[in-house]
Amino acid sequence: MPEPERITRSMFFDLHPISMPRTLPRVPERLWSEDDWERIRLGYRSADMDEKWNVFTEDETVFLHRSWTGMGVFAATFAPVEGGGHRIVHAVAERDPEWYGGTDDDHDSLMIETVLSFVVLGESVVDLRSKLVESKYRQVGSDDVSAGVILHSALGLRSDTGRGKRTEETG
Repeated sequence: MPEPERITRSMFFDLHPISMPRTLPRVPERLWSEDDWERIRLGYRSADMDEKWNVFTEDETVFLHRSWTGMGVFAATFAPVEGGGHRIVHAVAERDPEWYGGTDDDHDSLMIETVLSFVVLGESVVDLRSKLVESKYRQVGSDDVSAGVILHSALGLRSDTGRGKRTEETG
């Protein structure tokens, strides 16, 4: 089986950096294994319009861009942990309201972890998806929108490149 291709910034035509970065006061606490880190470093490139994220790494920083617009939304810097694995030690989120409507730091920290876990690593992350929906309901002050719509808007579909398998997480 051939080695997977590493996704790089140069593979994209129209990326926009985060224009108004806000440092997140809390970052995901997850300890990412060495295998997780190697897979994250490979990145993820959306295959079509139903996939919402492009992810690539430069040095120790992972950049998360929306696939349609190329807008940078999050950047997370990882550091190795004594004993093995990696943790996010610093993260920023876009705060320009013209490009990103998010203003909730905790929601954005949750989004970073969910995108990396679900989109990049292909984990089911049922608990994170539930927290993401609850967070969105709190933000809008209503639960009138279905969990599936929220999750599709935030995460989209994920395809298992090379296997043709597509999954949609609808809660």
